[in-house]
Amino acid sequence: MHFNKDYEADIANIISADFINFEKLRNKTIFITGATGLIGTSIINTLVTANKQLNLNCHIIAFVRSAEKAQSIFGNAEIEYLIGDITKPFQLSHDVDFIIHAASDTSSKHFVDQPLQIIDTTIDGTKNILNFAAEKRASKAIFLSTMEVYGRPENDEKISETHSTNLQTTEIRNCYPISKRMAENICFCYAQTENININILRLTQTFGPGVRYDDGRVFADFARCAIENRDIILHTTGDTKRQYLYVLDAVSAILAVLTSDSKNQIYNVANESTYCSILEMANLVAGLGEHSKVKVELENDLQKYGYAPTLCMNLDTAKIQKLGWKPSKNLKQMFVSLINYYKSQQMEVTNE
Repeated sequence: MHFNKDYEADIANIISADFINFEKLRNKTIFITGATGLIGTSIINTLVTANKQLNLNCHIIAFVRSAEKAQSIFGNAEIEYLIGDITKPFQLSHDVDFIIHAASDTSSKHFVDQPLQIIDTTIDGTKNILNFAAEKRASKAIFLSTMEVYGRPENDEKISETHSTNLQTTEIRNCYPISKRMAENICFCYAQTENININILRLTQTFGPGVRYDDGRVFADFARCAIENRDIILHTTGDTKRQYLYVLDAVSAILAVLTSDSKNQIYNVANESTYCSILEMANLVAGLGEHSKVKVELENDLQKYGYAPTLCMNLDTAKIQKLGWKPSKNLKQMFVSLINYYKSQQMEVTNE
């Protein structure tokens, strides 16, 4: 992935953060799934940089489906690749100290069109990783889950990690959050039966540099509209409210938990200050267009696009903040970062 100065500065801030104990990673081996995804890429970029700056001698192993794609992203970085399919058992001769399981399909359209594949990736993939963690006697594993496990909260109440869910098993789209919830339970079953230390991070919607320009999620569409000076067309009423998270703030949260003394814990991860409706977010991004001509229009077409029903997802992040973690970018800064990344990618293509 192309590094711009802002992205490099954000990685530098993570490396200097007092809530991450990088010394725990010295001379250790870290195994990362979903390594070419948005979060996985930024985790590896951060670890590669930390290796150079702190002389950690940390061995990074990236589990990927395509070595060619991985090399196009990471270039000649000192990374070992294990090629495979997360839904199938795999083997590795190395000892492994830490595992970050970030492999997941987060496409809302796929939740509707490919529900069984979503379930297989989540359930089978997680069981394979946990079997691997048990075999290697890893010191700690991190499983990335989702805010969607809480279902469809209907008001602005704060949602702690013990909050219940109202997920309906009859809704096909719920294949994603229900399988994530089941995978969480599988994690704790393995923690008990195999004595694995596994920690779960329930992330809110996360974005930033590294999101594909053609990403189908709403924040990417808004950013494209700002760049192309197109009106923002909402396919829902825009009433859904949630928080957001900058991708490198997600990385800092993962590394904070990984290097902490936490054992078998669940953490909500979000920037609480970003809590707003889709419509409010659309209006914010419309103001970021170069000529400020972008307008926001409503077109209620919920079922066609597979978006989640209207909800209010107001996560309480007090638990992870007790580890010292705090987010670095507000919502406007997140969009500026994403828009600048998109523009830099376009300039690269133009100059080729």
